Amino acid sequence: MAKTSPGNCFEDFRIGQVIRHATPRTVTVGDVALYTGLFGARFAVQSSDAFAAAIGYPRAPVDDLLVFHIVFGKTVPDVSLNAVANLGYAGCYFRKPVYPGDTLTALSEVIGLKENSSHKTGIVYVRTTGYKQDGTPVLEYVRWVMVRKRDEAAPAPGDHVPRLPTAVEPNVLSEACPPLDIAAYDLALAGSPYRFGDYEVGEKIDHVDGYTVEEAEHQIATRLYQNTARIHFDQFSAKQGRFGRRLIYGGHVISLARSLTFNGLANAFHIAAINGGRHVAPLFAGGTVFAWSEVLAKAELPGRTDVGALRLRTVATNDKPCGEFPLKTGDDYDPAVLLDLDYWVLMPR
Repeated sequence: MAKTSPGNCFEDFRIGQVIRHATPRTVTVGDVALYTGLFGARFAVQSSDAFAAAIGYPRAPVDDLLVFHIVFGKTVPDVSLNAVANLGYAGCYFRKPVYPGDTLTALSEVIGLKENSSHKTGIVYVRTTGYKQDGTPVLEYVRWVMVRKRDEAAPAPGDHVPRLPTAVEPNVLSEACPPLDIAAYDLALAGSPYRFGDYEVGEKIDHVDGYTVEEAEHQIATRLYQNTARIHFDQFSAKQGRFGRRLIYGGHVISLARSLTFNGLANAFHIAAINGGRHVAPLFAGGTVFAWSEVLAKAELPGRTDVGALRLRTVATNDKPCGEFPLKTGDDYDPAVLLDLDYWVLMPR
């Protein structure tokens, strides 16, 4: 009997199936440094122990998206090793901060299945929860992914598309943010004078800068998360596929876009939740990522006078600066759009 695993195909999943993922991962300051080297994020709370401690954290928390990617990476060998594409996210919210030294694990439940009309692939919906070593949930999200079938003639293992929330409710947005001493929040050190009250619904921000993605760095980043999806690493197999080359992990685009938002949103120090997201088009090495954001809504948080929440839509593009805020023409996305992400951030008041 073979001791290696080829990964799950679409017909291997069942609605209600619970998957406990390997391998526990202790997050270190080395991981944090490498993530900074790959994406260049400059948000003060995650960059400085001294800054974070002054406002009420015990030390600088791990970047929210690094937590997301590590938990996501745990799920790949079981959920998306044989994926064609990761399609989207919903109902994602951060429940507790993570610090260097914490160990993360992940558990997923299959909540939906839908075979595609080609009978070559199907869509798998999973709800994943990430936990600390003491069992405390730190992150919860739903994602859906297109997975290959092993046998086109195999019957579909289920047919159910779950109803998903369109937005995370504001009353849970501050779970991962301790009470803060905003008087100690140094706007000069943070890099921007603009607080929660300085942003208006409907305001659009061109983040100006661009990042060109190199082949080696996107693979290093994906290995950092222990994400084993073949499409990101195996050129021998990828050259026989639709695109003829390796795809860049969609989360890489999310992290690049988040880093770019510092120019215009430097005080948006915490991603509290991701309402929804769509990977509109694939990205390949050599492409340059630009981004712009729109303020969709503002929310005051129950019992909090220190921070408020902005609901943002951040759009990332490939090889197209965003001074004209490219998005859609009619119902169709601009050909340059890579990512359309709807999420909540917290800002000092």
